[in-house]
Amino acid sequence: MDPTRTDEPHPDARAFLRRYEAADVPPFEEVTPREARELMERMQPPAESTVSLESVEDRTIDGPRDDLRVRIYDPGTGGEREAAASRPGILYFHGGGWVLGSVETHDGTCRTLAAESGYPVVSVDYALAPEHPFPAGLCDCYAALEWLADAASELGIDPDRIALAGDSAGGNLAAATALLARDRDGPSIAYQVLVYPVTGDPTDTDAYEENADGYLLTADEIAWFRRHYFEDPIDEGNVYAFPRRAADLSALPPATIVTAGFDPVRDDGAAYADRLEEAGVAVTYRNYEDMIHGFFGMTADPVAFDRAHEAVAAVVDDLESALE
Repeated sequence: MDPTRTDEPHPDARAFLRRYEAADVPPFEEVTPREARELMERMQPPAESTVSLESVEDRTIDGPRDDLRVRIYDPGTGGEREAAASRPGILYFHGGGWVLGSVETHDGTCRTLAAESGYPVVSVDYALAPEHPFPAGLCDCYAALEWLADAASELGIDPDRIALAGDSAGGNLAAATALLARDRDGPSIAYQVLVYPVTGDPTDTDAYEENADGYLLTADEIAWFRRHYFEDPIDEGNVYAFPRRAADLSALPPATIVTAGFDPVRDDGAAYADRLEEAGVAVTYRNYEDMIHGFFGMTADPVAFDRAHEAVAAVVDDLESALE
């Protein structure tokens, strides 16, 4: 893949960056993880009033260490949930550098995906670093996949049409969960949607240098996230930490990979798309040349990007083509 960027970000992105700079939000690397989480929570627009669904339910499932929270978004099936397990379903992992984020911060993204696709979406509140460093979050995500495969019929989901999806660190976890499921002969995964995923080391790419500062996610923040995620530096060589390091990527689910032109991890996502394609995996690669990291979730006021709606619609089209 040949990812590029435009001369300057889209007007929506430029306006957002001006507001973000005016808000004087401290860089994450200058605050504690707890303070950074609070900042991220406050920056998310509410979605309940803009995207209505038939039901939104929080549940607790068994996790590898403790109870694990999931939130189930059901768009309904003409007013009633079908008795048969006939719909595709999406298992969603939120972004936030493995340190930030929750089902709350990505509530709008999951509501929008459920409403636009007509598929149930299950969002996972996986354990965060540094309290729970690698591989704790990944283990939670894999446990959620196993639970969903078993609970699919109850939710009106076809267990053979489960898609994994995630953005940023969540895209990393979705890719790693797919790799782990293949290697463990685990639950069937029909598709993966990786939105500006972190799949390897982005520091040696053009995008990392071009977009190191000034476009929301910075190079310094990436380094801060990684320091918190990896308790032992040796873990950075683990293929389940960075799936692009895996020698063999064959027999993985087909994928859509979304990147943004003004994003330091743009080329990382493109490189993973290349690796998957070389391994014989069907890949749809979509680079939004005038967008910034985080844009995919910006579909609700007061921050609403036209390009975010376009990207969600394109992902839904890809899911429908693959799963219907």
